[in-house]
Amino acid sequence: MRSELEIFRALADPTRLRIVALLRAMELSVGELAQVLGQSQPRVSRHVKILVDAGLAERRKEGSWVFLGLGNPARVRPLLNAIDGWSEPGEDHWTRADIARLAAVRADRQVAAQAYFAAHAEQWDAIRSLHVAESEVEAAMERVLGKDAIGRLVDIGTGTGRILQLFGAQAGSAIGIDRSPEMLRLARAKLAEVGLEKAEIRQGDMYALELPNGSADTVILHQVLHYAQQPAAAIAEAARLLDTDGRLLIVDFAAHEREDLRSQNAHARLGFSEEQIARWFEAARIEGGLVDELVGGELTVKLWSGRRLADPRLKVVAA
Repeated sequence: MRSELEIFRALADPTRLRIVALLRAMELSVGELAQVLGQSQPRVSRHVKILVDAGLAERRKEGSWVFLGLGNPARVRPLLNAIDGWSEPGEDHWTRADIARLAAVRADRQVAAQAYFAAHAEQWDAIRSLHVAESEVEAAMERVLGKDAIGRLVDIGTGTGRILQLFGAQAGSAIGIDRSPEMLRLARAKLAEVGLEKAEIRQGDMYALELPNGSADTVILHQVLHYAQQPAAAIAEAARLLDTDGRLLIVDFAAHEREDLRSQNAHARLGFSEEQIARWFEAARIEGGLVDELVGGELTVKLWSGRRLADPRLKVVAA
């Protein structure tokens, strides 16, 4: 009974109802909520605390920013269904105003994204010129993943969210994780452009992901592993997320000699050999290996794919 009372008390305020409606549309920071609602940040923070305490919203810290999303779906979904059932046709004044201001938030994010890309375009273009076009890499990924359902997708090192843009619509659920708050803000702007705002974006460490064992059907490491100081640990953590028979796809460079990428672009590893990936796959109980090779100018891009083997300790005993 206490749980139900907390929920209804939390929603016994028009502003908190508006916040829930906004979080249904997209994750927002407290500052962005204040901008949309036309209220001070301290006041909005008090409303947010009540919703979080009731389990209707969740906070997610990214650097100095805190983003908010809806709470556990099992708790929130029945409430949203009830709200939809009670709502009268047409939009009220506050809903129209909130929708208009939400569009302004999206526009602000897009401006920030464009500025960041403009500042870093030369660096990215220089690296891209060394290997095959991204369109070829993405087509190869689609060939590998297109045969089976993607299911629950986790993209580790999501960067600007490009992998979520490619595969998020066909996934049952999609989560993008990155360590960089700047990249995550870019990802939100990019996903908004293609109508994928409900894909989850989280800050996290590739070596210690805050997701449960077996919570993914497909995990992707796209041009991420060469930044890892401990690639074996990153692969093991990705494998931990996979349900039995879940798929891991790694896209990265073959071993190369471009030492300048280490010194100028923070690459911790100068690509990977077949033997290295095979050894790490075996340690993580991933069965698979090289599935495609795309030869470029000075860098070759390779795709490794494998499936999670069943835990040998969990044996089915025939009757």
